[in-house]
Amino acid sequence: MSAAESGVSVSLVDPQLADAASALVEKLVGDGVASALGRKDPTLWGPDAQSEAAKRLSWVSLHETSRPLVDRLTALRGDLHAEGVDRVVLAGMGGSSLAPEVICHTRSGSAVGGAHPITVLDTTDPGQVSDALAGDLSRTVLVVSSKSGGTVETDSQRRTFAEVFAANGIDAASRMVVVTDPGTKLAQLATEQGYRTTVEADPEVGGRYSALTAFGLVPSALAGVDVGQLLDEAAAAAPALQADSADNPAILLGAALAAAHNAGAEKVVLADSGSGLIGFGDWAEQLIAESTGKQGVGLLPVVVESPDAPGFADHGSDATVVTIGPATGNAQIAAEGTLGGQFLLWETAVALAGRLIGINPFDQPDVESAKQATRDLLDAAGSGSGPAQDEAPVLVDGPVEVRGGPWLGSPGTLTEALQALVDAAPDHGYVAVQAYLDRLDDASASVLRAEIAARTGLQTTFGWGPRFLHSTGQYHKGGHQNGVFLQITGSVADDLAIPDQPFTFGQLQHAQAAGDAKVLADHGRPVLRVHLADRAAGLVALANAVAGASGATGRDAEVSR
Repeated sequence: MSAAESGVSVSLVDPQLADAASALVEKLVGDGVASALGRKDPTLWGPDAQSEAAKRLSWVSLHETSRPLVDRLTALRGDLHAEGVDRVVLAGMGGSSLAPEVICHTRSGSAVGGAHPITVLDTTDPGQVSDALAGDLSRTVLVVSSKSGGTVETDSQRRTFAEVFAANGIDAASRMVVVTDPGTKLAQLATEQGYRTTVEADPEVGGRYSALTAFGLVPSALAGVDVGQLLDEAAAAAPALQADSADNPAILLGAALAAAHNAGAEKVVLADSGSGLIGFGDWAEQLIAESTGKQGVGLLPVVVESPDAPGFADHGSDATVVTIGPATGNAQIAAEGTLGGQFLLWETAVALAGRLIGINPFDQPDVESAKQATRDLLDAAGSGSGPAQDEAPVLVDGPVEVRGGPWLGSPGTLTEALQALVDAAPDHGYVAVQAYLDRLDDASASVLRAEIAARTGLQTTFGWGPRFLHSTGQYHKGGHQNGVFLQITGSVADDLAIPDQPFTFGQLQHAQAAGDAKVLADHGRPVLRVHLADRAAGLVALANAVAGASGATGRDAEVSR
């Protein structure tokens, strides 16, 4: 099948990378791995992974098994529209939110609305939750998506919307659509409360592989996306991606990523080059990081603003640069295709790369640690002792407070603290910026990624908390231990209570940040926490401090050509 017929293609633009990948391509083809994956063979990742893989491979046939959802969701959307309900709010985290966001924004052609508007609520920031509640509730349906049925962020959002619906004279149950695995507590609650409908997802698909399950399709269809077309695109790509051929795009991509990793290029820098797939890098980030970042190895995805951005245009030997769309600039790999085809391409390629790297791509052994640390802090809040208190800051510099461990020493300014963090990174390490803020009102924080990358020569990631905990959070603890972490928190002007919980959204957000920082510190990683006493002024001060920092002492900014 040709690339035009399949709707997907992969080009290995860098001759050296193509040559390094050739032996792995030959091995995958000779071992019949792609076709075995198409048959859902759980032995492909070794005996230790077999039991987990045996219940995680249904994603390879979702283009067929998800078909019955199309008519059901079209009818549900029609019923809601007949009642004047056309505003979709999605409460979900990780795989439950990233795929629908990409689908809706791509099909609308805009990340801020368009033909298929959706409000994605993947946060515990009180301001952002309040903004979602301030929309026209008379036109709102809440899609509550949680594979486990117990995701604390999603449950908190559900509780709050139910209370506010009722306070506005709206029957909350009629505005709740639940997506979850069969038999979860959320499914039971939906039945007991008489929620509008519950759509059960395939339990043999992991969250990060769930784009074409009910988790991706339900909110997208309710927002007006033709999800049948999405499945058609995946169906067109499937035969080529399951073929034992050296031309198989997934084999080329998986082999190239594994070859690069095994040669020391463990970062994968992703830039869109005009693909039209809005936000696709954020979805791929979760897939790559959670699937491969474990046992001290893995691929760290670095999503950048464009092929001209720092980290892509000036990447070093520790990174492989990939365009989503046509090859441009100094791209080493280019992946092109339809949205449904790209979902299946990357899922297949990452699973193949996992085999070649030697890990189980379907577990996430280090995700639970941050969740447990958060629960411990929340339990302290619920015990009557109040929320856990921060240790005293080592520095107050204008509108910011700075905290860190013994590694930090006694900086005199915020710039000196940032310099100490950068200097703590090993050669070919990385900086992870973690912003526990409002990703709409505090959107300017995202500019820090490019500024830090440009000034330090280090690969730099940016994640909104707690959303990144469901993606790169696994890699931070389980992958290559060469990261340093800039955690940004902000004061809450108007906190928001969570019904029937002993903590507020602000306290939950604080506990998530503090819990993750503790786990990272326990792994021996430097964490610099910058708390913004005034968010707007603090972000300006932080940007100015970054401008005063430089590369780590003695670091040679090695650039690949």
